[in-house]
This record gives sequence, structure tokens and C-alpha cells, in this order.
Amino acid sequence: MNADVGLGSWPWRRARITPERIALTRDDRTLTYADLAARTERLAAALIGAGVRAGDRVAYLGPNDIETFESLFATGLLGGVFVPLNTRLSAREIAYMLDDCAARVLVVAPTHHELVAALPSVPGDLLVVALEAPTCPIACTGYEQFLGAGDDSAEVFPPVGLDDPCLILYTSGTTGKPKGAILTHGNVTFNTINQLAHVDVLSTDKSLCLAPMFHVSGLGQITLPTLFKGGSVQPVPRFDAGEVLAAIDRERITGFSAVPTILQMLCEHPDFAGTDLSSLRYIVYGGSPVLERVATAWLDRGVQLLQGYGMTEAAAGVYMAIPDGAAEHPVSVGFPHFYTDVALETGDHTTPITPGTTGELLVRGANLFAGYWNRDEDTAASFTADGWFRTGDVVATGEDGWARVVDRVKDIIISGGENIYPAEVEAVLTRHPGVASAAVVAIPDNQWGEVGLAYVVTTGDTNLDAETITSYLAEHLARYKIPKHFRFVTDLPRNATGKIQRAQLRELAATTPDTNPVTA
Repeated sequence: MNADVGLGSWPWRRARITPERIALTRDDRTLTYADLAARTERLAAALIGAGVRAGDRVAYLGPNDIETFESLFATGLLGGVFVPLNTRLSAREIAYMLDDCAARVLVVAPTHHELVAALPSVPGDLLVVALEAPTCPIACTGYEQFLGAGDDSAEVFPPVGLDDPCLILYTSGTTGKPKGAILTHGNVTFNTINQLAHVDVLSTDKSLCLAPMFHVSGLGQITLPTLFKGGSVQPVPRFDAGEVLAAIDRERITGFSAVPTILQMLCEHPDFAGTDLSSLRYIVYGGSPVLERVATAWLDRGVQLLQGYGMTEAAAGVYMAIPDGAAEHPVSVGFPHFYTDVALETGDHTTPITPGTTGELLVRGANLFAGYWNRDEDTAASFTADGWFRTGDVVATGEDGWARVVDRVKDIIISGGENIYPAEVEAVLTRHPGVASAAVVAIPDNQWGEVGLAYVVTTGDTNLDAETITSYLAEHLARYKIPKHFRFVTDLPRNATGKIQRAQLRELAATTPDTNPVTA
């Protein structure tokens, strides 16, 4: 197998097919595919000249930018492993990841120069390559100077195969230390093919890269499929709803991926009604179901919403809605991807997924990760004896085949022997006109074992109390599903991708006395 195989070679191959097309654009700077391929090769050669070899880790710390893509592709081209770091972490957390993956090179953007300077420890052999080096407060090499030292004409790059590691993406680490999921070139390639089977990405598309590239959806859902087809990608370094809406209008953006929180912020912005969205053909979203009023706002503007379901360990995609029927199934994740197998674990058995079944989702396929970095025990524990990956999510499949994610196995509330799915309760809660968002977690109860505690964020223009909400829920849910306790808060804790941090809410519940018990 030669170096033409895998993620690292994509800009090089595309440059031979459509060299004049714009690959990346950021503000007033653009790179054609030919430009991107040339800079990628020079950077790969410079990394080799600095002693980086196949299998070595190259970390990146900074917001989405053109240099992020150059670093990604250059690392892949030489057979290295790209490690994008979460820009919202502390210096101590970043130091842990650099040490855990034994990074040889750290490319750092000026937005994070001070954070790198605050690292409690830096490996002695770590080469720091800084964008805008004069502003970097630690010893470093300038990015453009470093790239210019690479001699692409003299370098012969090593073979890279589908089974070779391409990325290490650290999970959010809601419990314990974050784990680095190893994605191979084959994982990323087959995920891209899976996405293209579900979404009609065109070579003429212009996509926004909104989600941070340290998150698997930032790379896998729209960005890499667009580049694979020869379209144009505009990386967005910092989310601002007004600026994103202006970019959609000005640049005639055709698609992007986002979490539901972002979709809500966009449609609630004052400029939403006046923004020309006619170029926007699709939005892929995931992480949690979108609020009904948010989905309606986008659908009323003629924008197609496609919900996907996946995880870091699957290079992003496992399920995705299809255009035909998506509007009629607004909370459904659709159907499994083409090169992904799914099954259910029910008790001690693995069973096929058929219409009308519910259980913990199991996954395997060409897009499934190679394991956790230096975590053999964690890797083994995440698989069944016959090789299925345990997702920890409960999936229900309707009689028509459309699936929905019911909840996390660990988030299910077992109250008096009955299973309560917080996501189901939250979906009803957020349909109440005065509720902006909500999260339900389990707390101990002497009578029932566990009961639900609902954290509720109101819209601010209404006065709600526990009794009012309880009465509303009683119209839509069985009595045992209604939370027994309510807490009204101004916000919910979320991680970098917008997911609610339920572990924090459970900790808060255990340490804060309840002031809103109700009888339901």
C-alpha cells in the first residue's frame, strides 16, 4: 500500500483533479487545492526534517483555521498521528494530554500562547511551533519559517495504510482522566464515505467548519466530506451567531454541522429573520435532539435538518436521518450508516435490530476506532466478547425503521422498578412555553429507590413554579415519569461540544438541599 491511501494524501490527490478550486477560505485568505497540497508537502517535509517519524504525535492547540488543516494533512502524509487539543481546557489538562500522548511537536495559535506558557511542565524534547512566533512568550519556532524549511521536491514520504493511526481524539472525560481514542486512516475514510451516502455533498458546496476540530463532528460530519468532493470549507475560529448568519448570506454557504445549542442561538438571533438562507441546503446536527421550536424555525425557512448520532470512537457517524422523511421524524436519528453494523444488547444476548425493538446499542464496522491510547483495559471493557463496541446508549427503533436515541444507559432512572428516560421527560419539559432548557437526573429516594430531579432554565419572561410544570407534565406523561423535585437555574453546565454535563448536576444535587419538592 502506498502513500496515496489515507487522510494524509487527500489534498495531494485532489490537487491533481481540481487544482484551481478553492479548498479553504478564511477572511481574505484563500488556498486552492494546489496551494494546500504544496504547503502540506512542505510542512510534512519540515516535520520529517525535525525528526518526526511515522507514528509520532503532532499536537495542535488553537481555534479552527487554515493552519489546522495544513497540520492535519501534513501529519497524515508522513504517517504521524494528529492530536487536536481542546482549546477550552486548563494548562494542567493540556499538559496531561501532551504527556499522555508523548507529543513530539506542538503547533500553537496566538490565542493560546499564554496558556502554553502556563503549562506546569513541558517535555524537554517537545518542539513548539508557534503561529505569530514574535508574540509567543516561550522558546519556539515560527510556523511560516518552519514550513519554509521543508523541501517538498526532495522528500519521499513513507507508505501510509488504512490500518495506520491517523488521529488521537481525547474524550470529554466527564469521569476520571480523558481517554485518547485512536482513529485510523481507514476509520476516517470510511466515515467520510458513510456521510456521503447519507448527505448529497457536491463539489460546488461551500461549507462552514463551525464545530471545533478537536471534536470528531468538526472533522467528520461535513468538513472532510466536502474536501473529499472538492468543495470549499471556511473554518470558523470563534462562534458568533450574528457573524455566522452574515457569512451564510454573504458567502452563499450550502451546509454545516452543529450541536442543537448552536442552532438555537442562530435562530433566536435578531438577524435570523432577515438573513438570506436560500443557499443553505442542509444542516447536520447531533449530540442531542433539537428542541421542537428550534427545528420548526429552521424548517419554516426551508432548511433541511438531518440529525445524526455517533461518537468519537466511531469517527463520528453511526446513524443519520435521510432527507425523505426527516421533517416528519424531527427527533429521529434515521438509519445506520452504510458501512456500519448495529445490534442490541438485551441482557446477556446480542440481538439484531428490528422494527419495534429497544436496547443498548452495539456498533462495529470499518469506521470503528482502534482502541484507547495506552488504555488496554479500558479498550477491552468497551467491547463485548464477540467484538461489538458498547455505546452505552439506549436506542428504540420504530415500526417504520426510523430510530431514536432514548437515553444513556447510565442516565436511566429506575424508580420503583420502572425505567424512566430523562430525554423523554426533557423533551416534554422544553415544549412548555416558559422553559428554555431542562435536564433531569436521578437522586436517591427512600421509597422508590430513585426519583427524578429536574433542573429547569426558564425563558425569563414568565414565572414558573414546580406545581405549574408538574400539572403540565401530567397531561403528557405517566405519573411515575414526572420528576419529584425541581430546581430553577439560570444555566446548565455544558462541555465544549454543548452537551449537558449530567455528572455535575448529580454532584450538585448531592450537595445542595432541595427547595422545590412536589407530590406527583
